[in-house]
Amino acid sequence: MADLQTHAVRDLSVLVGVTQRLGETFELDPLLKAIEQAGLSVLGCERATVFLYDRQRDELYSRVATGTDEIRFPASRGIAGEAARTRQVILVPEAYRDPRFNPEIDRRTGYRTRNMLTVPLVAPDGELMGVLQVLNKRDGEFHPGDEELAGALGSLTGVAIKRQMLLDEAAAKLRLERELDIARQIQQQLIPRENPVLPGFEVAGWNRPADSTGGDFYDFFAAGPDRLALVVADATGHGIGPALIMAQCRALLRAVSESCEELSRIATRVNNLLCSDLPPDRFVTVFYGVLDARNGRLDYISAGHGPMLHFRAASGGIARFGATGLPMGIVEDADMPCAEPIRFEPGDLFVLLTDGFIEWSRPGGEQYGEQRVEALLRNHRSESPKRIIELLHEGVVAFGEGT
Repeated sequence: MADLQTHAVRDLSVLVGVTQRLGETFELDPLLKAIEQAGLSVLGCERATVFLYDRQRDELYSRVATGTDEIRFPASRGIAGEAARTRQVILVPEAYRDPRFNPEIDRRTGYRTRNMLTVPLVAPDGELMGVLQVLNKRDGEFHPGDEELAGALGSLTGVAIKRQMLLDEAAAKLRLERELDIARQIQQQLIPRENPVLPGFEVAGWNRPADSTGGDFYDFFAAGPDRLALVVADATGHGIGPALIMAQCRALLRAVSESCEELSRIATRVNNLLCSDLPPDRFVTVFYGVLDARNGRLDYISAGHGPMLHFRAASGGIARFGATGLPMGIVEDADMPCAEPIRFEPGDLFVLLTDGFIEWSRPGGEQYGEQRVEALLRNHRSESPKRIIELLHEGVVAFGEGT
């Protein structure tokens, strides 16, 4: 009885020490090394291996192992696989007499396994985190007390690994959020900070990404005396990738426009450059035009971009215009023809949108659509362009009912 009490006190003391060690580190690799060392010392073994469970590939792989390199195998195989599947501690007194034992690792390393104890590492919520396997009891054979001690060690280890993975995920998420915030700041700096001043015209633009960054953008820049270049474009997708494409497209349009005035040639050059850089599943719809304030004329090309809406004050009608060519980045040397120019009369409005407005949906799936945009233009045609944009945004937010 005294010996049993002594062993129980010793085992409890050992587990308390292991708990303290597992709580001292907040990095996964040092934590796994502590688990390996705990297995060696607590269970009195020659070697220990911590296998983590790769959920996506349904495999076990050694992140820390005494005396060997990484081992990776299907989670359904071998003694470690059975411990993972059954969530039970498995004691193997004679390894080479057990048909589940794989001697390949011994042959590869020159080590000979006599006996082993395999412990599933399970989190409190039942999630499998991995397997701890210890080899060759130093004083002979494993006994039932070792199984109980190994089970307790496995429970502590499962909790520790789960905690550490959650901490690592939180840290990675925080780093990503910081990087996205930097990307968002850079992207916002590429958007015009002020609306342009052009004799006889009011021009306004607005942009808000659906995520931290996005592929929709607009741009204004001078194209000569009383001439203003206008760009509205939409790169496919959401997030960092489209934001990079947006920055590239903006830079190319500005650079090529410096050496060329013909809109079709500018569009063709930019398209070819994008075709050489973009992957097959990426493209950009682009409206690129030049507004000449002296004659009230807008010349433009539309590479897959639309709709474009022209409200004519004299008649109260709205004309819709579609694309004049394919989106950029799909087909090299694609034809990029100019559209018929837009000629402005006093009170006219010309509106360029990306699909974020017209495709904004209610919970039931109904989209805001072009007709609501047109109704808003008619109802608020006397407002400034800046105010019309504000009203349009307010309208789609109210329409979306929280989406």
